[in-house]
Amino acid sequence: MLSDLATETIAESSYKRIRADIMFGRLAPGQKLKLEKLKEAYDTSISTLREILSRLASEGLVVAEGQRGFHVAPMSSTDLKEIAALRLLLETHALEQSFARGDVDWEARLASAHYKLARMESIMASGDTSQTEAWKRYDWEFHQALISACGSRLLMETHAAVFDKYLRYQMVALSYRGKIAEDEHRQLLDAALKRDQETAKKILGLHIQGGVEHALAGKSPLQD
Repeated sequence: MLSDLATETIAESSYKRIRADIMFGRLAPGQKLKLEKLKEAYDTSISTLREILSRLASEGLVVAEGQRGFHVAPMSSTDLKEIAALRLLLETHALEQSFARGDVDWEARLASAHYKLARMESIMASGDTSQTEAWKRYDWEFHQALISACGSRLLMETHAAVFDKYLRYQMVALSYRGKIAEDEHRQLLDAALKRDQETAKKILGLHIQGGVEHALAGKSPLQD
């Protein structure tokens, strides 16, 4: 039993490492995932790697090519736009529910999440990119906190899955947008504390669309 638990722990750890390497672009879009190289890099058995890559394929982060193996899912401008539109749809609905249900504890979670994000944005604004992954983690946490009072676990999980795909584009294709994004996060916090749904939805739409436009205007590995 302990042996099974240890194997499960190693497999989960390897899954998280490979997933993070895809999310943050260390495994590039379209890159062939050769099992022998992955075995060396992640110190994981071939059979475990196949299970991990199949799991990532089910999440849309890896593409299975039958007998030809696996490669990292490619990225495209069309895909980014679709992901952004779906994120906006889900987050807007969840935001409405969260604003209606949110209590003092929700406000405290949101304020705390924004404080951490603002600190990281300040570091990024100084030109220090050493904590890029922490910055995006706090970005994720802020948007999750924003909708955390929506009352639907399924909605939260679905939004998280879509947000992760959007996050991948941010890390691989998008650079830091600077003060514009900082201001939008502050405005979202202010609107949330005032329960101003209309303003929050407007800012959220601008926030997501701005990220998409920033990606498409810059140098990135996006295909057509």
